[in-house]
Amino acid sequence: MKVLDAKFVQGFIRMCNDGWLQGWHERNGGNLSYRIKEEEIAEIKDELKEDADWQEIGTTVPKLAGEYFLVTGSGKYFRNVILDPEDSLSIIELDESGSKYRILWGMVNGGRPTSELPSHLMNHEVKMIASGGKHRVIYHAHTTNTIALTFVLPLEDEVFTRELWEMATECPVVFPSGIGVVGWMVPGGRDIAVATSELMKQYDVAIWAHHGMFCSGEDFDLTFGLMHTVEKSAEILVKVLSMGSKKLQTITPDEFRALAKDFKVDLPEKFLYEK
Repeated sequence: MKVLDAKFVQGFIRMCNDGWLQGWHERNGGNLSYRIKEEEIAEIKDELKEDADWQEIGTTVPKLAGEYFLVTGSGKYFRNVILDPEDSLSIIELDESGSKYRILWGMVNGGRPTSELPSHLMNHEVKMIASGGKHRVIYHAHTTNTIALTFVLPLEDEVFTRELWEMATECPVVFPSGIGVVGWMVPGGRDIAVATSELMKQYDVAIWAHHGMFCSGEDFDLTFGLMHTVEKSAEILVKVLSMGSKKLQTITPDEFRALAKDFKVDLPEKFLYEK
């Protein structure tokens, strides 16, 4: 099978385009990666070139040794993925130590995987362990309203989670474990990767202050839907705050507990504090 005919590649391309249409990927902003299944690699094996040089990742992810990933490219534009995926994307393989990668497909006009590759891979490793292998997608986007909130809310997990939960009844059901927040850090390096991976041990969503959002999920639909839900909640909160008056009513801690019981989700008590 040709790489571009594979269902997982088509799903990846669609998700990139969906993010572009949401306005989350100005210029070359944002990145996406997918940990490919063994049977999916087997389908496209004949199209992969295995003579490329190994390159340093910039970190070590031993639990991902030998794994394959489909990733967006550094400096590539999400708006161009659907037009020329072979230029914008690459399939990479990690070596047996989990410290190096090589490009097996894509980047036909030159280039390398996303500059956020250390963050993606460190978080893939964390989420693979935490989910028993179920999580395969890591997505980073510049979500407008979420970024705006990082200028006016305390950069605390409890505050962001509670405020966003209150904006729409579905939110605590969609992200019941809450949201982690990373203070501003230089992107693309190991430090922000470490800070994010620590948060992702307990959350599926991390907000990067003044930068964007980082989500993990089992597949493209769940991961995109998670980010879409958080960002829509942030949009509602931005509008509420812009109205200038104190909220007259909202969802109370006891109402959250009732919701959790009916929808059979566990909501950490640390987010259900009395205001």
